[in-house]
Amino acid sequence: MKIWKSLLIVLMIVANLAFAQPSFADRPKFSKNPDYIEVTKALKQLSQTKDAQTQVEGLTPEEIKKRTEELTLQKYALETGINWGQCNNQTGNTIAVYGKRPNDDDEDEDAVYENGLYFLADGQSTKNNWDCDGIYLPNDVQVANFTSSPNGQGEELTGAAALKILDGTQLVIKRNPDTTAIELNVPTVKVLNSKNANWFIPDISQDIINTRVPNAPSTSSR
Repeated sequence: MKIWKSLLIVLMIVANLAFAQPSFADRPKFSKNPDYIEVTKALKQLSQTKDAQTQVEGLTPEEIKKRTEELTLQKYALETGINWGQCNNQTGNTIAVYGKRPNDDDEDEDAVYENGLYFLADGQSTKNNWDCDGIYLPNDVQVANFTSSPNGQGEELTGAAALKILDGTQLVIKRNPDTTAIELNVPTVKVLNSKNANWFIPDISQDIINTRVPNAPSTSSR
């Protein structure tokens, strides 16, 4: 009887290990995250620039230092499993943000775009753990001091576009009262358009966005 009990205990341990193993195997690897790859590449480029004592076009040494510090924290956030970003609207207007569609957990063969377009009211911040992928930039709005890549090199921004943020980022969007241009606290954003991303990027003005009912999952940021 003791032998059978011992065998039963052994079988239970083996069974537990057999079922537990896939859970470890299925854990996502941050090294394969596109944001992590981009951040790591940008840090390497900025480090080489600093070591060679050369200047990235359009960036001062102070700006290079700030980007390096910011990217270092973003790299750490991704390494520790943070896979979402947050958007905070302080513009005085409703803004459009991109995020996960409600049916993303299920197979949706009829889905046209990779994510959804939501509207975030002034003074609101998207909820924790809800991944704000970025913001929509209307065709009549400009971004102050804009560069479109983590290392500071990028194209000029013209027309309607989507600005993608990295996971682990809290993006605060403000409006300059003197110039009316949008100001971002995070310079490491990427410009997307209908040619390089399957995102819904309409050609509309800020006035149209102001008429939309806010529907992004949010909390007050004030």
